[in-house]
Amino acid sequence: MSPDSPMFIFISACLINNFVLSYFLGICPFLGVSGKIETAARMGMAVTFVMLVSSTCAFGIHKALLAINAPYLQLISYIVVIASSVQLVEMFIKKFSPALFQALGIFLPLITTNCAILGLTLFQTSREYNLVQCLVFALGAGAGFSLALVLMAGIREELELAETPNVIKGTAMTLMVAGILSLAFMGFAGLGG
Repeated sequence: MSPDSPMFIFISACLINNFVLSYFLGICPFLGVSGKIETAARMGMAVTFVMLVSSTCAFGIHKALLAINAPYLQLISYIVVIASSVQLVEMFIKKFSPALFQALGIFLPLITTNCAILGLTLFQTSREYNLVQCLVFALGAGAGFSLALVLMAGIREELELAETPNVIKGTAMTLMVAGILSLAFMGFAGLGG
């Protein structure tokens, strides 16, 4: 499989180079929203949508800035696009799912400062992906982000029912599970060739 093929880009972004478990980007919502599977899945969908919008806009902005010879404006332009798309998602969720809006709490606006989304735009720009590759990369990164959130939420829900020593309950257990998940995802590194 060619490294430029859409399938390889998707698998790489989702599993091999998972933004949360391999690059350690987007840890704040990963630890904060992964208490319940339903909330984690919806947060994953919101982040995936923002990644798609940001990726598409970043592709166009990159081309426009190169055309006017102003690549130094990339970072600030990407931040504006990310903030705008997060506001769009926040208004949509608040209107159509107030319960989810309450459940996500402060973590929904924090998507704006989520380094995974900014990392996505910067990675795709530095790798010089075309539009299709950018969209596949965003989908793969969003799927990987969602997968990490849902896996963590599932494990945390099961741990609530398990008898664990008081010393490691809560944050300590969450961080240990996150580390083990990260080690497990390192096993996908062999898929990269």
